[in-house]
Amino acid sequence: MSRIGKKTILIPESVTTELKGQVLKIKGPKGELDLKILPDVNVEIKDNKEINVSLKRQTKQNKPLWGLFRALIANNVLGVSEGFKKQLEIRGLGYKAEISGNDLILNVGFSHPVKISKPQGIEISIDNKIITISGADKQLVGQVAADIRKVKAPEPYKGKGIRYLGEKVRKKVGKKAVASA
Repeated sequence: MSRIGKKTILIPESVTTELKGQVLKIKGPKGELDLKILPDVNVEIKDNKEINVSLKRQTKQNKPLWGLFRALIANNVLGVSEGFKKQLEIRGLGYKAEISGNDLILNVGFSHPVKISKPQGIEISIDNKIITISGADKQLVGQVAADIRKVKAPEPYKGKGIRYLGEKVRKKVGKKAVASA
């Protein structure tokens, strides 16, 4: 039995859900998300107050889908009601970021600025070398943050680059310290 799949999802007052065929539509103050449900997964909405997820038939292949779809639905409900956010920190002398229209422009030590387009449903803001990515879709927020971090990942000798806020980067000892030991 799936421990996560058995839990019911409580729907806040500001969120509405609608199941049309195999597509679950969730609307809230932060946006609207759609989730395509697989045929073996059964979703029940009770009085627009709670959602229960179950399997139509349990097999070894579809048993893990029970907890997965319950978690995906719970993330969508939380996303449209409260939203998700990730914060990135830029470290390095002369490294900076700015927003120009729908693009994020990063100057992080390359000979050219790196331009990243902002996807639909994502908000990006910059405050003193901290980039905040927010939106209703948890997967999309995480993917955009990972794409921005990938432009210049923190290097292990000086720690320069783009990192998640609060991320610890283990620094390596340089050649000079190793040679003298």
